[in-house]
Amino acid sequence: MTDRTPFTPTPFRPARWLPGAHAQTVAGRFIRPPHGVAYRRERVETPDGDFLDLDFATVDGAPAAGDESPLCLVIHGLEGSSNSTYMLETCRALAGYGIRSVAMNFRGCSGEPNRALRFYHAGETGDTAFLLELLAARFPRATLLGVGFSLGANVLLKYLGERGADSRMRAAAAISIPFDLGAGSDKLDRSFMGRLYVRHFVRRLRGKFLGKRELIGDRLDAERIRRARSFREFDDAATALLHGFRDAQDYYSRSSSAGYVARIRVPTLLVHATDDPFVDERAIPHAEIEANPWLYTAFTPHGGHVGFIGGSPRRPRFWAEGEAARFLAAQAGTERA
Repeated sequence: MTDRTPFTPTPFRPARWLPGAHAQTVAGRFIRPPHGVAYRRERVETPDGDFLDLDFATVDGAPAAGDESPLCLVIHGLEGSSNSTYMLETCRALAGYGIRSVAMNFRGCSGEPNRALRFYHAGETGDTAFLLELLAARFPRATLLGVGFSLGANVLLKYLGERGADSRMRAAAAISIPFDLGAGSDKLDRSFMGRLYVRHFVRRLRGKFLGKRELIGDRLDAERIRRARSFREFDDAATALLHGFRDAQDYYSRSSSAGYVARIRVPTLLVHATDDPFVDERAIPHAEIEANPWLYTAFTPHGGHVGFIGGSPRRPRFWAEGEAARFLAAQAGTERA
């Protein structure tokens, strides 16, 4: 058992002017303010000859906290980046508690194509582990924390489950979690709005893969990638084969975070809406979550996917980022700045 720090989520009250999961999901991308956070970029060379771009955040021009203050690695979702507005909002929320932020950009997501043949995927935790070791060596007296969104939440929980008590992170928060990648992919295919979301993401992913045709060579079938219309079709043709999986189902089975939550051994907050259009509610591993004393839940009936917007149109409130920051501050013992 862990010595649990008490934490009670505040209720989420969805904005009346954003009714329904899709309104929350779509508005979440556009309503969060894009200003107030400045990044200092640092390029890190990886052991395999590629690079990762880290963005250290300064919020509202405030002086940076000292090297001993808590430091949070913030991980974006599918085809996001450090500039995704939920990433910026997280940096703002954490700064309010005296917690520094560094945003991780997955390979190929920082505005420049990565060098290696491989990209990133929902089960790839090696880069996260590599960056955490780097941060631990550079800031040996800082408490390391983590926040992940969507695909980044899956990566975060898988990393925590793989490492158990040896995790470099001492506390974490995961938001809008695709617990079962295959079930989520199939759910999206069953609705008109789901297929619209998928079309947007597959178009971007297809462009990245086809942009590396010369490097990929005959490892993949370019025509299959062009024809892909669903996540399962695309992952079967591209993601799985390029990253060492037998097929999409093998990728989903080995990468889904549902199989790792039981092994997490650091305080971790799970923030999730049961109306999330990207996640099949029936695939949430409730029994494993309830049996693990290291896990805290902030499950809500409404909120969509990386939505969780309350307040008024003039003064919207971003509940998920605020709850994640409040939770991590409680675990790290920091006071509101």
